[in-house]
Amino acid sequence: MCLPGCMSQVRERLEREHTTKTTHTTTQTTTQTTTQTQPPSSRRARRGFLKQAFLGSFAALGAATGVALSSEALAMEEGKAREEGKARKKRMLRRGIRKVVDLTHTFSPAFPTYFGTTGITLNKIADYDKVKYNLYRYEMLEHAGTHLDAPLHFSKDGLSAAEIPAQQLIVPLIKVDLRAKAEQNPDAQLTVEDLKAWEKKHGKIPPRCCVAMDSGWGRHVSTKKFRNADDKGAMHFPGFHAETADFLINDRGASGIAVDTLSLDHGPSSDFAMHYAWLPQGKWGVECLANLEQIPAKGAVLVAGVQKFEGGTGGPTRAIALM
Repeated sequence: MCLPGCMSQVRERLEREHTTKTTHTTTQTTTQTTTQTQPPSSRRARRGFLKQAFLGSFAALGAATGVALSSEALAMEEGKAREEGKARKKRMLRRGIRKVVDLTHTFSPAFPTYFGTTGITLNKIADYDKVKYNLYRYEMLEHAGTHLDAPLHFSKDGLSAAEIPAQQLIVPLIKVDLRAKAEQNPDAQLTVEDLKAWEKKHGKIPPRCCVAMDSGWGRHVSTKKFRNADDKGAMHFPGFHAETADFLINDRGASGIAVDTLSLDHGPSSDFAMHYAWLPQGKWGVECLANLEQIPAKGAVLVAGVQKFEGGTGGPTRAIALM
């Protein structure tokens, strides 16, 4: 497909390059072989020009017609996003990983769970003193300890834990500080207004990121306040408001959300509104994060290493922040 103006720009640039090369060859009295054999940098520059000429003509066509260029424009946007991702990775590699924060709680039979039951049972089937190695058989809930909710958790046929592509589990991580609200009201919810307030301070929420709620609830993990159940059994802890799902999906293109509590929804929820608004859209969420106070509001990268269980609706996750 040749777009209007593209070939003329290419032809004009090539003619200018030819004239420049001829003049340079005459002045410097270089050999024909040297003139015809371009170094790798020249070839890269040439490819760069061709790409720029194409993109420029493509943009000009859209501006002239005023028509959205659906599939081609979408492909270009996706390509741009891939290039931005590669550039981000290169920057991290150049400067190195300066800090690693483990966002994972140690999982044990004593760890509090949403249902108030034991999340993991260990049965030792080999003992070092007897056979010179140790081995346990585990029986555990998928959704206990620091863990990931896969889309399948709240949908009929969503992606299982094993089907989430690995590249979607390594994402930019931003943190929204909800500690003041949670201190005043344990049933506090992270709202769209909270997200927009974050953006006023830190810039637009980046696409394909994970948005983490830091309510300060992680410090209660070894006490009854982590579940914070009342006399009727209703729990009280912070979570995401369901209205944030539409904003994060359609306006910001986020990939995941995360909380330092037992649920993506706040404790009193009986309809799991955030779960149903978020997970069936192909999104994932991490619950029971630790050490969020050790990461910045933006600039970290999350590695959400969920266990790859076939058909799993989620599973234990070693969550790590890289900075």
